[in-house]
Amino acid sequence: MATRNSAVRRFGSDAWARLTAAAGTVTARRTRPRRRAVLTEQHRLHFDLLCKAMDDPALAAVLNTYETEITDEEQRQYLFANALYINALYFHRIGALTRAELHGHFRIMCQNQIFRAYWEATEHHRKSLPEASEEAGLGRMMDSLIQDQDDSDTDEWWVVGEPDDGPE
Repeated sequence: MATRNSAVRRFGSDAWARLTAAAGTVTARRTRPRRRAVLTEQHRLHFDLLCKAMDDPALAAVLNTYETEITDEEQRQYLFANALYINALYFHRIGALTRAELHGHFRIMCQNQIFRAYWEATEHHRKSLPEASEEAGLGRMMDSLIQDQDDSDTDEWWVVGEPDDGPE
């Protein structure tokens, strides 16, 4: 009888573990579309705010947290550079770009001197991110790409820098 009770308990534990795993899978499948919808709405709001700031220097002044003085034109350019960067991050976060594909987009962005000026001007912003955060890791990817391109002795920028093995 004791052996039978032990077998029943073991079977029950096994069944409970499988049931819990299945419930977790179902919950994750329901959560993913909700997370994507929230990210989409947040991205849309962020982009709308950037567009308003690009159109109105008085609003753009609110977003001027750079450590050097910049002109209104530079501010609009930096806001647009930020919009491009955040758009690429968004596509990666929703799964539309792999990390390697994001690396390719970053490689193209690094070719533009205005984007590089924006990136340098916002370095202190990235330093405030938790080191282990996804965004900090992606910022380091961009930093590495810029450094690799600066150190490269080839004009073939599209072959400079390899994607890191970070999480997809």
